[in-house]
Amino acid sequence: MNAKQHTVVGRSSLVAVGSLALLCSMGMPAGPAMAGGTLTPVGSPHQPVQILDHHVDVVLNNGFARTEVIQSFYNPNDTDLEAVYAFPVPKSASLSEVTIYIDEREIHGEVLPKDEAEQIYEEEKDKGNDAGLAKKNTYQTFEFRVHPVRANAETRLRFVYYQPIELDTGVGRYVYPLEDGGTDEVGASFWLPNEKVEGTFSVDVEIKYAYAIDDVRVPGLEAATLTEKLDEGHYRLRTETQEAALNRDFVVYYRLADGLPGRVELIAYRDAPDHPGTFMLVVTPGLDLQPITWGADYIFVLDKSGSMKGKLGTLVRGVAKSLGELRGEDRFRIITFDSRARDLTRGWITASVSNVQSAIKDVESLSAGGSTNMYEGLELALRDLHDDRATSVVLVTDAVTNTGIVDPAAFQKLMAQYDIRLFGFLMGNSANWPLMRVVAETSGGFYASVSNADDIIGQILLAKSKITHECLHDAQLSVRGVKTFDVTDPAVGKVYRGQQLVLFGRYAEGGEATVALEARLTGEDRTYSTTFSFPDTDTENPELERLWAMNRIEAIEALQLVGAVPPSEAEEAIEDLGVAYQLVTDETSMVVLSDEAFAQRGIDRANQRRIAWEQQARSVRDSQPVRNHRVDRQQPMFQHPSPRPSGGGGGAFDPFSAIAAIGFAGWVASRIRRQRRAASEGRQVS
Repeated sequence: MNAKQHTVVGRSSLVAVGSLALLCSMGMPAGPAMAGGTLTPVGSPHQPVQILDHHVDVVLNNGFARTEVIQSFYNPNDTDLEAVYAFPVPKSASLSEVTIYIDEREIHGEVLPKDEAEQIYEEEKDKGNDAGLAKKNTYQTFEFRVHPVRANAETRLRFVYYQPIELDTGVGRYVYPLEDGGTDEVGASFWLPNEKVEGTFSVDVEIKYAYAIDDVRVPGLEAATLTEKLDEGHYRLRTETQEAALNRDFVVYYRLADGLPGRVELIAYRDAPDHPGTFMLVVTPGLDLQPITWGADYIFVLDKSGSMKGKLGTLVRGVAKSLGELRGEDRFRIITFDSRARDLTRGWITASVSNVQSAIKDVESLSAGGSTNMYEGLELALRDLHDDRATSVVLVTDAVTNTGIVDPAAFQKLMAQYDIRLFGFLMGNSANWPLMRVVAETSGGFYASVSNADDIIGQILLAKSKITHECLHDAQLSVRGVKTFDVTDPAVGKVYRGQQLVLFGRYAEGGEATVALEARLTGEDRTYSTTFSFPDTDTENPELERLWAMNRIEAIEALQLVGAVPPSEAEEAIEDLGVAYQLVTDETSMVVLSDEAFAQRGIDRANQRRIAWEQQARSVRDSQPVRNHRVDRQQPMFQHPSPRPSGGGGGAFDPFSAIAAIGFAGWVASRIRRQRRAASEGRQVS
């Protein structure tokens, strides 16, 4: 059950395509959007809209993923309808392009302040003109409105979003969300789902790396997937099914080769010497972090509330595997929570074979139900800690807390009192990852998303190598020699085995710089550093500006969430960033109009120009070999391979470490306004 339900305002029936939902006019108020098929209200006189086909095109190229979705559907009714599509927001996704195809015409989108965009859409709709609107509902859904959807005709929608690539310890993971998140009980009782695709469901994935890839897989769809190896670090995959049911996430795993070195990689974008540049700096520590050989304590905090229905089986499999990995000298507790918390093990017990087997049976007997009191679950877990033993908390939940204490600032205060490491597994779509981020980062831990389509055993093994090995403490990542600003907070805190450090930021001009990682390891101060140059110009990856802006927006949202920034100040900064870099946020929306309508209203085509830059750069990249962005070859920052759970080495970009809280001090909204004016004059926003 959601703590906050989002109501779609419109005229009637909802129809979903895969994870997308279509709300059609029929004269009744709309309820919360859902995912997982074509949906129509109970008792609707209209025929459900048919899903003709659904195609996804994904390119994973070193530091980020580009996802393009094109879908066609057919309205079998005799009246024109208004439609709204909704789909789960992928983590750290920057929605940047929307195209609607109506009657052989294409109309495209521009991002404006939210209220302005919605007003323009309503005015164009009232005039009977072709129009569309894309907006965001917090961390849960993107929504698309289309008017009109022609009777007895086919309609197509296309949208594009970017996101950092999710890799950990050399293992990459990409998820296209299709499964219903299970957090909207009101919507589930209101809508009748139709998940069938009448024609083709297909996903094309291209993976391009400067390093060798050992293996790729699509869990559950191996037989339907054609895999083509083009080069050591270049794969293409195509998954195609007929008459598919869009009720399961699409997940791709890929594993880099063993023995890759620890390294520093720099992806930078600067279109002209007189403009600021944007960078993503990725440090893969090649450190031989040693296993913890003495007994440790583990607390499993398990969500069994009603929103975990459909996800509890995945939870049980993962926890059973984790318990089986404990050693005899370890101790553990199991805490469960729904509307209240319970100590399933009644205190600490040793990880003997009999105790572990008994605990697994208890976990397997859990059933989902009730509301979600996550605060009480954590509060109970943090009692009776022993200072002489390393303690790790494994939290498995969708974090949709709605009972008891729900204020994120209270969660932050609770976690800050204890010296523990929290490892969060966030279950399903529509999960409250902003709250999980607060909980994990306050403790210096990490969190990962888990889908029912995941290789849950692999996820657990990746986490186990972090929990059972020593880590760096009080880590700081700094860049000197080149003026940088609006940078991810360099106070990293703890660095775990296989984890990368990702720094987003801006730089004033090119030149030689030194990057240093300073930390404590087994009580000793350590410094790892290297020197390299920021480029005067580099136009290969203009999409980096949108990724930096989204990283900045998420940092501002995190500070607002815990009360560190006034809401009005945060909302203004988010709106300025969204408009300047053409991103759909909680404060901005994308209005989709004809070229003539944009011209009549005097709306600047900033997104049209930005898309042109990105398309041109993508064409250049496609015609060339994959670029290796490592910059520390001459002066290696680390002397050891980066670790892998099995003992090998490899790694790449891990967005979980990229979401470190960013200091808000020094943010100057006027600079963003100057950037918007630059865009209106036809210059690229820098």
